[in-house]
Amino acid sequence: MSHTLSKRSLLLLMVGALLFSAVLPAEAQSDAASPSQKQPSQVQSPPPQATQPKQLPNAPAPAQSSSEPSLSDLGFTSQQTSPDLKLQAVLERRTEMLRIHQKLGLITAAPMMAALITGPMAKAKGKNGQPITEPSPANLDFHAALGGATAALYFSTAYFAIRAPRIAGTHKHGGIRFHEALAFIHGPGMILTPILGIMAYDQESNGEKVHGIASAHGPVAVVTAAAYGASIVAVSWPIHLKFWEKQ
Repeated sequence: MSHTLSKRSLLLLMVGALLFSAVLPAEAQSDAASPSQKQPSQVQSPPPQATQPKQLPNAPAPAQSSSEPSLSDLGFTSQQTSPDLKLQAVLERRTEMLRIHQKLGLITAAPMMAALITGPMAKAKGKNGQPITEPSPANLDFHAALGGATAALYFSTAYFAIRAPRIAGTHKHGGIRFHEALAFIHGPGMILTPILGIMAYDQESNGEKVHGIASAHGPVAVVTAAAYGASIVAVSWPIHLKFWEKQ
């Protein structure tokens, strides 16, 4: 009986040893696998850090050369470098008056040309010893009105040129000098033409043929208009006459 029990006990020990040996490797394998599986979850990458721009050192300001000359060092006084308000006002007034002079000058050319065209119609026709054809009163009055308008506009134009302020130290050249030189021709012509025209008008109104100095009314008017037109052309294009310039 005791021998049988020992065999059973031995058999139970062997079975237990086999079970223990089967369970122990499985637990060891599970314990060995679990750290490797848990390791990825435990390892955490550090949070990304925001990239900050690199702070560059401030560039040094350019050093100003102490040897740079000023306007006073060059000999200019404070009065010369400061704006001259009085001179600026004079320049603006001169510019405005010369603009009016130019506009009126172009307007004056219209009645002047019309007076030249209507001149022959206001002239008596016929030779000495033959019947004289007198111009109609309407033609005489129309021509006289054109002449009067031309004279009024002309002297208004001349007023703005003469009364424009002068700038000291400035020199005129080229077309401007030619323009002013022609004024010595058409200026006296615009004084003589109306006077001779009045004399011619009185003679024709009395039924006389124009005679004496009054007969120069037409030629003087033509020369005056030609000089006036040339003065307009002189300042309309950049005309530079070499023989007119001072050497």
